Amino acid sequence: MSKSNTLLKKISRGVSVASTITASTFVHGPPVLALGLTKLIANSKKVDETNIKITNSWLGINNWLIDHVLPNTKWTITVDEKLDLSMQGRYLMICNHQSWVDTTVNQYFGVSRMPLTRFFTKWELIFIPFVGQAFKILGFPMMKRHSKAEIAKNPQLKTRDMEEARKACQQLLSQPFTLLNYLEGTRFTAEKHAAQHSPYKNLLKPKAGGLALALNILGDQIDAFVDMTIVYPDGVPGYGEFWLGDVPRIAVDLRRIDLPDWINSGNYEDDPAYREKFQQWVDQIWQEKDLRIEQMKANLQ
Repeated sequence: MSKSNTLLKKISRGVSVASTITASTFVHGPPVLALGLTKLIANSKKVDETNIKITNSWLGINNWLIDHVLPNTKWTITVDEKLDLSMQGRYLMICNHQSWVDTTVNQYFGVSRMPLTRFFTKWELIFIPFVGQAFKILGFPMMKRHSKAEIAKNPQLKTRDMEEARKACQQLLSQPFTLLNYLEGTRFTAEKHAAQHSPYKNLLKPKAGGLALALNILGDQIDAFVDMTIVYPDGVPGYGEFWLGDVPRIAVDLRRIDLPDWINSGNYEDDPAYREKFQQWVDQIWQEKDLRIEQMKANLQ
């Protein structure tokens, strides 16, 4: 195929994908927002269930595009035999973070296997039309990031985000859920990795506070603590590259992590000994994930 034909095919694919995603957003977004407004009057389990069905339909359109418009992307997905997933389950999930594509990968895997995935996200995303407001209505924990200078000026800012996250986690307990935490807190880049002097080859340093909070609230209520690892063996893609079909291979590994007996026996914020023990546990998880990424890369050579 000539370069011109390849370019035309890519442009056509891009236009088709963009048009479909935009149309799907305008079809699914307004009903989610309209139903969400009714929660200002009274909470309703039926409204929540309807909104989740609409959102899964919304995500289903994206998955249909992946299967039918991006057929050249080869997926390698492995699931730990100890991990028995259900649409009625309650799961806490952690994942490495490299690209905006990570969230689409998570949705591609999870939409037919697990309850709707919420994840800790930036408050600023609420200003994205339809999508940002849907995050809030659907119970995504939305965090405002404050600089050290801002916290020094107003120390209450340090705990305000935690309280908002606590409320969001507690609200999830009324339904099946998957709560995703990108422990690195930001997308991996070589520059960030070097600036952190990260001890891990493929990961940034994990931030354990949000996970500790989620486990404190949800730990005895969840069916499994899930570790998802995503590898792009041909290079980390941008969001546009993914939807243009320029990602040849994606590898995903999911496994269950057993929670230690002591996990709910302390307070991460106020107990230094517990905090150190928790951070050591997370470090062990991260070391194992770092090795797993190396193994996944080697298996895909």
